[in-house]
Formats: sequence, C-alpha cells, structure tokens
Amino acid sequence: MKLVIASNNKGKIAEYKQMLSPLGYEVMSQSETGITLDAEETGSTFEENAAIKARALFEAAHCNVLADDSGLVIDALGGQPGVYSARYGGVPDSEGRNALVLEKMKDVPENERTARFVAVIHFIFEDGGEVSVRGECEGSIGYAPQGDNGFGYDPIFMYEGKSFAQHTQQFKNSVSHRGKALEKLIAAIKKENEEK
Repeated sequence: MKLVIASNNKGKIAEYKQMLSPLGYEVMSQSETGITLDAEETGSTFEENAAIKARALFEAAHCNVLADDSGLVIDALGGQPGVYSARYGGVPDSEGRNALVLEKMKDVPENERTARFVAVIHFIFEDGGEVSVRGECEGSIGYAPQGDNGFGYDPIFMYEGKSFAQHTQQFKNSVSHRGKALEKLIAAIKKENEEK
C-alpha cells in the first residue's frame, strides 16, 4: 500500500519509513510521487493545519496520505510561537528565532519557563477515513542555545537537564512529541485495519 507523506524533509521521511513500513506501507515523499503541493496553512491550531495539508495531498494523490504540523508552545508567551513556530517573528532562520524567544524570555523566572513541543499527525486512509493524533513533550526554555545535535528550537528546549540538541537522536525519538504521536497513530491504524 502506498503512503505519501506531505513533506520532502529527508529526516522526517526516514523516521516515518522506519515506523510505518512494518505495517505494510510503501512510504514516499511528495517529490518521489511527482506531486508539487504547498498547501497554505491557514489554521489556528496544529490540528487544523495538519488536516489542511493532508486533505490537499489526498485530493492530489488518491491514496493513503499523512501530514503533520508541529511547533513549540511556551506558557509565559501565551502559547507562542505555536503554529507560527517555523516563521516566528518573520525571522528566516532557526538561530534568529531562538534569539527572539530568548530575548522575550530574558526576565522570566526559572519556574515560569515551562514549554512543550507539540506534534499533530493527520492520516487519511485510501478509502477517505481520517484519524488525527497529538503528541507532546514537556520541558522548559533555557537561557542560551546549547548543543549541536538538533535543529529548530532544540538548542533552547531543556529536557532532563540538557537541551534537546545535547541528547542523542535515539533518546529524542523515544521521548519526542513526534515519536509519541507516531505511537498513537500506529495504534489507530492497527485498530482501523482490524475493523475492516
């Protein structure tokens, strides 16, 4: 069974292949199928944006599809950057976005620096059935970027005394928001297939 992911991110595709191939899916990126699609993320929640991307891809691919939306939610900033994580403050690069967050958080005390990474995966089966799952990883915002084993907000997101960019990829996969969402998705797919 073909499964097209609404992404061309090689790391993300590899992660999905590893987790979903054992269920019998031939996991492919959009570019591998020749689909060039960039759905406009107009939703106000991760759930809405993941669904928008999945439904646009389903219209083009007519097979099993999957889209996700993820980001960083910081309590002291009222949930920012949230759904705007990838384009927060109009800053074009991760280093700049991390610097912006740290600047906004400079006067926030340790006990109020709580944050979480959130990932929502929206899966559409080839018969049109849909399932949405959410995973979260609780942590806090550090005071300066640390580590180089990560991307995005990993260097400023603290988890168990280290930044996400200081943990190994294997460890991150075991506790990450996307890993947790994927576990829920696999359970939902297995349940759906048993009921068919």
